[in-house]
Amino acid sequence: MIQIHCKNTGTTKDFPEGVYLFEILEEFRSQFKQPYEIVSAKVNNVSQGLRYRAYNSNTVEFLDMRNASGMRVYFRSLCFLLCKATHDVIPGGRIYLEHPISGGYYCNLRKKGREKVTDEDVERIRCRMQEIVAEDMQFHRRDAATEEVIKLFAKKGSDDKVKLFETSEEVYTEYYILGDFVDYYYGRLVPSAGYLKLWKLEKYHEGLLLRLPDRHDPHRLAPFKDQPRTFSVFAENLRWNIIMGLSNVGDVNRACQGGRASELIQIAEALQEKKIVQIAEKIYHRSRQRKNPLKVVLITGPSSSGKTTFCRRLSIQLKACGLNPISFSTDDYFVNRVDTPLLPDGKYDFDNFETVDHAYLEKDVQKLLAGESVEMPSYNFVTGMREYNGRKTRLGRGSILLIEGIHALNPALLPSIDDESKYRVFINTMTSTSLDNHNSIPTTDNRLLRRIVRDYNKGAFTAVETISQWPSVCDAEEKWILPFQEQADVMFNSAYLLEFAVMRNHAEQILRTVPKNRPEYSEAHRLLKFIRYFTPVSDKEIPPTSLLREFLGGSSFGF
Repeated sequence: MIQIHCKNTGTTKDFPEGVYLFEILEEFRSQFKQPYEIVSAKVNNVSQGLRYRAYNSNTVEFLDMRNASGMRVYFRSLCFLLCKATHDVIPGGRIYLEHPISGGYYCNLRKKGREKVTDEDVERIRCRMQEIVAEDMQFHRRDAATEEVIKLFAKKGSDDKVKLFETSEEVYTEYYILGDFVDYYYGRLVPSAGYLKLWKLEKYHEGLLLRLPDRHDPHRLAPFKDQPRTFSVFAENLRWNIIMGLSNVGDVNRACQGGRASELIQIAEALQEKKIVQIAEKIYHRSRQRKNPLKVVLITGPSSSGKTTFCRRLSIQLKACGLNPISFSTDDYFVNRVDTPLLPDGKYDFDNFETVDHAYLEKDVQKLLAGESVEMPSYNFVTGMREYNGRKTRLGRGSILLIEGIHALNPALLPSIDDESKYRVFINTMTSTSLDNHNSIPTTDNRLLRRIVRDYNKGAFTAVETISQWPSVCDAEEKWILPFQEQADVMFNSAYLLEFAVMRNHAEQILRTVPKNRPEYSEAHRLLKFIRYFTPVSDKEIPPTSLLREFLGGSSFGF
């Protein structure tokens, strides 16, 4: 017999060796009230599917979709369901899972003969998905030598997976079977299709939108929010990847292993600089308009999107256009710490809009735009006080005001300033490269790895602390930052083509510092497994002005 300790109930029970997690769940289920269906679990802080068999005493935590790990399990399983249904009803059709958008994921359906996707196609796929769910068809996991798995997918014509496995370091690889359909997913799945009760499939642009449950309330779908600007940026980057022949990680790995890493770094830097130049020129031309000239540039983005470096590089390009950029951060206008809003648990809510003294900030901006001199504050994060040290600023001829901060695009920040005088920039990591056709890379993984590396190297936080804080960071972004991204005049994608390949050399050793007995080990373990898909690339050729240097260190901008 083995002992299983359930974290959900705080109790321990004896079980026979080889017991399945779903059997363990049934024994503990009566002891805790669970409003949502359990979809996965963590065994000793490692994510596992409910078909996992326990042969040793373990600590188990059962998860529903409110947990990020549980939602990933549900999402992967839905993707497999979609791919299987497409295989069944669209002969020769292939699904390409591309990027998150509008409360779901955008999927490109390529039909044999390149015909356009029709409403009838979507309805046939949806009906087949529902049939598979009603049948409660089981997901089966298989393990085999990687060489054998490569042969398996080569016979299926899945070149994307062949390239991924050929460039990986794994001796054995697991894959999944649903009915007669074989596929690969880099994480666990639910036991059977009957678990996949809530989803929606609809036609969207030229492809499909697979809508997902709301992670805050998995009994309902995430609300649909059309995001045409965001969609356009993803599509633009995806087109570039296809032109370059770098649609997935296998393509990038092969290029790096073939000696092209230096070239790809130069291309990535050139593409980002080209975009910054275009933004600077747009700002310049609008600032020279006789009617409603542009006066204020507002820059925002979520954590670790590269806002600071972007502002510095944009300032340089604006100077090259003949403008004199004057910049400051909304952080300088934080209220004193004692006046900071509180979260329900009594901790300071540093992401709350009221953390910024926006009324005082607006008055200073009005004075600057009126040609007056203003003494600019700076916030002392040690004392928690706003300080004035005689730093005065005035907008002269050819000056343009740059304001950076997480609330910069909030319409309530500068309501008295005419919208025609503002130019809004939203920065985010919009990852367009995928592991393979059916395994997209979460856009937040870019930023989380950046933050882990930066925090650790600066001695600000350990990997445990950064990972622990990340869920609350994402919650705050959903509330205070992301709702305003579609209001931007331009979006800048700070995702870097070779980012994960470069980050691997830095992140691996940091992630290994997370103890196995910590709950954060689950995320560290996932990220370690994820970055091992990438052929490591040295950062020696990353220039000091690169956005990545903000996180790796060695930036010429002083951080």
